[in-house]
Amino acid sequence: MHLPSTQGLLAFEAVARLRSVNRAAEELSVTPSAVSHRIRQLESRLALRFFAGHDFSLSADGISYLARVREAIEALQQIPGREGRSAVRQLRVAVTPTFSRQLLLPRLAAFCHTHPDIELMLQVTTPVRNMTAEEADIELRFGMGPFHDRECIQLQVDEVSPVCSPSYLRSHGPFFGFATARAVLRAHLLRTPLESWRTWFRAYDITLPEPTVGNQFNDLGLMLDAAVEDLGVALLRLKLGRAWLDSGRLVRLSPESVPSPNAYFLCWRHGAMERWECATFVNWLREALRN
Repeated sequence: MHLPSTQGLLAFEAVARLRSVNRAAEELSVTPSAVSHRIRQLESRLALRFFAGHDFSLSADGISYLARVREAIEALQQIPGREGRSAVRQLRVAVTPTFSRQLLLPRLAAFCHTHPDIELMLQVTTPVRNMTAEEADIELRFGMGPFHDRECIQLQVDEVSPVCSPSYLRSHGPFFGFATARAVLRAHLLRTPLESWRTWFRAYDITLPEPTVGNQFNDLGLMLDAAVEDLGVALLRLKLGRAWLDSGRLVRLSPESVPSPNAYFLCWRHGAMERWECATFVNWLREALRN
């Protein structure tokens, strides 16, 4: 097994941190062409592309690999017998309520066990407006993206399908796949600004307008809980709402699903990925959600 060149790794880390080949060359006491050559060699060996643009913003692969490179550099800087206890690094992460409960918290113990030197400070963000009460190092945002005030990567896409409680289905159904205007008109549609019913209507050529009256919720989990209580039919994101289906609290009205135009994004201010703890968390969460 051939290990990557240490010179290439140091060149990549320096350019990613400084956003400049010239500044990286000055720091490493080599020429700019040498820095570029070392990075190209490293990318070729790994079959990866580290940078997404001329401003040296990192690609998704670049973010992932940078976290590992910085872990390795930090480990090599530790002198045997002098390690001591690493200083705890605080990381402020803003997350939406339902995402944090359903997808983040069940996986979080693994992160904390692997990275005891990172102290997470979780904050709640409002998914409708992508607003947090306090400044965060990393934000989870929901929508179509991109978000021009932040650097970001797409974290997760999903598909939607109509659901209701078993008792609501018994009382108001059957809905025959919820694939016709006649079936839709028999139900009370629960509304949210986070997911439009037009997505479902267009897929099935249902010529009904987006509902403008009825109960509305600015949190997807709250809307699904309302559907459990027989308030109507909700448009459920299959990955996010899996717990409601697995428990039997909600049932699908159609075996089909439609891709949502919205996605989850991890966002940060320019320069945040220079911090080891930020890059480590972003890389971990991307990998964790693939399983």
